[in-house]
Amino acid sequence: MTLSEKLEQRLTGRPNSHVPGATMAALLGMSREPPGMNHLMHFGQAVLLGSLRGVMAHAGLRGPWSSAMFAVVRLTNDQTWENATGVGAPPWTWPRDELVVDLVHKVVYALATGVVADRLAAREGPGPGQRHAQRLPGRHAHVGPPRR
Repeated sequence: MTLSEKLEQRLTGRPNSHVPGATMAALLGMSREPPGMNHLMHFGQAVLLGSLRGVMAHAGLRGPWSSAMFAVVRLTNDQTWENATGVGAPPWTWPRDELVVDLVHKVVYALATGVVADRLAAREGPGPGQRHAQRLPGRHAHVGPPRR
């Protein structure tokens, strides 16, 4: 996501946003944002939320649909922390161009993370949800996944 942001900034001339860093500083109880806090917030969220996408893939939630679900989780995570600290505002109050840029970068992150997580999980074969669907498509409480 950071790489796509830097490329987009080079093309559009948009300056760095300090909202992620200011959010992290607020969460840590700091009165101002020290240097490097933006990267700490981005990489910290990437590790934590990337782990969740890995769990999704191992459970059998793979592919573009799962990456779309994950993009919503990524955006929700940002917005929860930014709004809880008072650093950010709800996305529907933003200028449309800022909203589009933020959404595009979250989708890039979700798709890239999904590709990696899905490929790693696929090495172990289908997940429990996929095995359930192979037995009987849909949600059925009485149909568990076949044993390995």
